[in-house]
Amino acid sequence: MENDDGVNVDLYIPRKCSWTNRLIQAKDHASVQINIGKIDPSTGRYTGEYHTVALCGYIRNKGEADMALTELVRKADES
Repeated sequence: MENDDGVNVDLYIPRKCSWTNRLIQAKDHASVQINIGKIDPSTGRYTGEYHTVALCGYIRNKGEADMALTELVRKADES
């Protein structure tokens, strides 16, 4: 929710899982948020930019987090 000045005044903004698009609840202590650094293709050095990926505990519990993270990074590299 925003006030009249356009400033966000919500106390809690829920995250969504990047793989399943499920809402990550506040009590989901198995969820992770990972920043993946972008590199310059010609030099191979970190550019200071990153792509954020959030995975819910459900995916990690099923053992699919590795595959999900690999696919999300591959799709981010293509775009």
